[in-house]
Amino acid sequence: MHNEIKGHELPTVAALSYLGDAGHSLYVRRMLLGRGISKAKELNAAALKYITAQAQSKLLGRIEDKLLPDERDVCRRASNSTHLNKPKNAKVADYRRATGFEAVVGMLIWINDEERLKELLDLAHREDIDDDTEN
Repeated sequence: MHNEIKGHELPTVAALSYLGDAGHSLYVRRMLLGRGISKAKELNAAALKYITAQAQSKLLGRIEDKLLPDERDVCRRASNSTHLNKPKNAKVADYRRATGFEAVVGMLIWINDEERLKELLDLAHREDIDDDTEN
């Protein structure tokens, strides 16, 4: 459990998902730049592998069993939110799970738990990072 969390101090799960979307996107962009990709068109194409609802649902699957109780609660509440937009290019289940993933990332950004944020994102992307070190 995070000491910094008191339920009434967190923004809504929709707001946390919004913040988490930006934070995860930044993480992915840094990861891709670290691979030496520098052309915008290539960066955008490569980023789609990680920032779509389907990709984020898969990333959540990699860390789900590692979530702390408060992270799991935020993820669950965001995934079950009735205020979600109807996905255009994703399955509803993937979209809901992706929203949960983003909410956890957003919560960690909001409470400034950079260590835990890095730990979870590194775990979620471990296979991608491992692929980089093998090449």
